[in-house]
Amino acid sequence: MNDGHNAFWADDVADEIEARDPDDPVVIKGGVSPSGVPHLGHFNEIMRGYFVASVLRERGHEVRQVFTSDDRDALRGVPRTLADSDWNLVGLGDVDAGALGRNLGKPYTDIPDPFGEHDSYGDHFTDLLARSAAAVGVEVEMVSNTDLYESGEFEAVTREVLEKRDLAREVLMEYQDGVDEDYVPFMPQCSECGRLTQDVRGVDLDAGTVDYRCSGLDAGGDHIDGCGHEGTATLRQGKLPWRFEWPAQWKVLGVDFEPFGKDHAEGSWPSGEEIARRVLDVEPPVPMTYEWFTLNGEPLSSSAGNVVTVDEVLALLEPEVLRYFFVRNPKRAKDFDVERIDLLVDEFDRFERVYFGEEDDEDLKPLAERAYPFVVDEVREERVRLPYTFAAVLGMTDDRDLRVRMARNQGFVDDDTPEWAVEAALERVERARTWAERMDNAYNYRLQAELPETDFDEDVIAALEELADFVAEGHDGDEIQGQMYEIPRDHGIEVGDFFAAGYRLFFDDTEGPRLGEFLGELDDSFVVTRLRREG
Repeated sequence: MNDGHNAFWADDVADEIEARDPDDPVVIKGGVSPSGVPHLGHFNEIMRGYFVASVLRERGHEVRQVFTSDDRDALRGVPRTLADSDWNLVGLGDVDAGALGRNLGKPYTDIPDPFGEHDSYGDHFTDLLARSAAAVGVEVEMVSNTDLYESGEFEAVTREVLEKRDLAREVLMEYQDGVDEDYVPFMPQCSECGRLTQDVRGVDLDAGTVDYRCSGLDAGGDHIDGCGHEGTATLRQGKLPWRFEWPAQWKVLGVDFEPFGKDHAEGSWPSGEEIARRVLDVEPPVPMTYEWFTLNGEPLSSSAGNVVTVDEVLALLEPEVLRYFFVRNPKRAKDFDVERIDLLVDEFDRFERVYFGEEDDEDLKPLAERAYPFVVDEVREERVRLPYTFAAVLGMTDDRDLRVRMARNQGFVDDDTPEWAVEAALERVERARTWAERMDNAYNYRLQAELPETDFDEDVIAALEELADFVAEGHDGDEIQGQMYEIPRDHGIEVGDFFAAGYRLFFDDTEGPRLGEFLGELDDSFVVTRLRREG
């Protein structure tokens, strides 16, 4: 029997790490520059690292999962969208955008927090990312690049790069245009204006300083001007360029594994490997390239404002469903479609059923058996999962007892269902309700708890009575939907008028979801009572 080993990609990575015979703790790293709103795309590295860490811990290793905030990087542009500490997304009109513009070229940790909630811009967005990880149940150790430089932890590796700057320049020339004989792999921070500059005029390693002119820096095809000041900075007063800083992190933190997007695979990773080995005399970590995913068919982008935050996602689905999204093959491109998030939830539910043997799928079974325990907080077979769109139907009413009766009527709960499982199942209802409201889709209606005022003709009342009798016989939603086209014809009334009467009874409105199918989801006794206008 297949024990599931290596059915899960995290086992393959763990095998590769163990083959190097690493010392404990095994260090797993990710990282991001806190340039704007932390979005779901940033969780690729956190979740890939989480699953590998979980497998290694299962195998008896001590693991340190760190996530570097590259907060010494310079602000290179003003993002279109920001988020406050409560995850409210705001446009630039809601903050002092001019203050951000005046701070272009400065490290994120030297820029004021636009919301006045943290010590700096960098601290603000790093905190959001850390809290997002905690909300998904992932414990990561956030490491600030600024702290690494200012504390002196990066000083030795910075000195090593500068001591070997001729070799460093030679290596980088193979990967990056614009590297000439005057290039120095260090970016001092100007003591006058606070901006980073690429213009290094001299290096004195005995004194541990560099001389510079504040000429500014290049940023994505543009140039951010400096103030022209000429000064001297220590090795703690600036930063390494990214292509050197990344392998420097590997050396200082002792990194054993790091996942990264395909953009780095085609750029920074090849140069980072060579810099690690030839310049820093350290073996690069085990790599894993993951494919990006899109949001509603478009690339995720903090600067462009096409983002969905973890906080937003967790308002729509359970943490375990989000974890499952990252269980799937990291080499395959995926789309996170908020409008059809019900399909992702359905996919997770099926994954869970396969694990418990409630559904057969020989292709999915090995992955489910291996990875499912890493997805949930606790494996509990008694757990109840209401189909997401059915949960959205239940969300049309705030009456908890009616929700439970409807779930019971559809066979999802019974007398043997533990109370905790009922309560956990109902939590999905609130999320599905939020989804219906945000998407304003076919489930965004409110079932009236009390009988609305009506004034129907006798023919309509007779037709409603006949429909009540049909529902009382125990027919399903498809059958009820079909009958709703037959009954009005028998009573000489327009089909549209009959549906309008039904919408008035249940929603106090003239429109709503596919009514017959919807009524099939409700408690039969409730539907019959309402159709007979008795309550």
